[in-house]
Amino acid sequence: MSRAVVYALARCVATATTTARATTTTTKTMRVDRVARARARRPRSVASASASAEGGASANDRDANARDARDGDDDENDAFEGWAGVRAPGGRIAPESESEGARAALDPGLYLVGTPIGHLEDVTLRALNVLRCADAVLAEDTRRTAQLLRAYSIRTPLISYHAHNEAQRRDSLVERLLAGGALALVSDAGMPTVSDPGTDLARAASEVGVRVVPVPGPSAVLAALAGAGLPTDEFTFIGFPPPKSGARLKRLKSFARIRSTLVMFVPPHKLIGTLEDAIVAYGDRRCSVCRELTKVHEEFWRSTLSQAKEEFERRAPRGEITLVIEGVKEGAEMRDDDDDDDTAGPATSSVEDALRALLASGISPSEASRTVAKELGIRRRETYSVAQRLSEQLKR
Repeated sequence: MSRAVVYALARCVATATTTARATTTTTKTMRVDRVARARARRPRSVASASASAEGGASANDRDANARDARDGDDDENDAFEGWAGVRAPGGRIAPESESEGARAALDPGLYLVGTPIGHLEDVTLRALNVLRCADAVLAEDTRRTAQLLRAYSIRTPLISYHAHNEAQRRDSLVERLLAGGALALVSDAGMPTVSDPGTDLARAASEVGVRVVPVPGPSAVLAALAGAGLPTDEFTFIGFPPPKSGARLKRLKSFARIRSTLVMFVPPHKLIGTLEDAIVAYGDRRCSVCRELTKVHEEFWRSTLSQAKEEFERRAPRGEITLVIEGVKEGAEMRDDDDDDDTAGPATSSVEDALRALLASGISPSEASRTVAKELGIRRRETYSVAQRLSEQLKR
């Protein structure tokens, strides 16, 4: 074999080796690019955002929270001021910063979007799509909602909409909806309009023919009911009872005769007073104090109203609380008169149940009789003898 042929073969081998190495490098680069794109599409820092919402913020979240605290939830600086957009296909308005084609899938209307009540991963794919594609997100607290949007890399403009400005902003928002806008409404947690702002806007939008679309999501009511260990076939949601004892007791007594399980939201500093009023209104029924649902310190404390009062007098309640109380039992003695008749006296069983619960919690017969007489609007002498008799029974 001539020397020229040997050189030619060597050059071919070298060229083939170089091509193979280049192909391998290109393949690795493409693989790295695919992984990077996949990571970019995943929710950014969901775990760290969840930890932040539950007490363990990451460095990025702390920086973002610091910026939010500095800027504040300022109505003058949110996306509502100077908000402008371009017409997208179908007449819908889309912000100029977004691609029309990427955002044209969301039809015009007001979307009531359920958001997590604690754990940021408790959000539906549909909710994320609506939040991403809407023209703007109406938020009860823009700082809190911004944490959720950052966790899923959503850059939709935020507009503050809460109890203190809804009257001023409602008409302007309805006009934007009539012009073909798609707006998402969220509360701090759970479903908007349920013991939260937004009811007036939803009603005003529906009255002028705007499509109102619920996007179901997490609910503290259903989560508490599911984990309370009480009957779930029928329940009544009370919302937030009145803050003052007299009005709260009257409100609770209006549900004394129903058999469905009762569910209500209670601020932690009102829990003891609410339990005391519930004992007077219902007697010592079973209950569940559901605290910090879906969060790190989630707790279901199940027992009776009187024992719950003792427990949370011993340790101060903290966090968001949903109180679940069983309804009246089948065959229980009930009054036949109208509940709204304030002149009618309470049933004897109601007086005894209230006194028994207070005595069991360690209150003296004198104090128990005074409390029940005041709350039920009857003479103390009518309760004192009963309190003495029940106290003797409990000592045996």
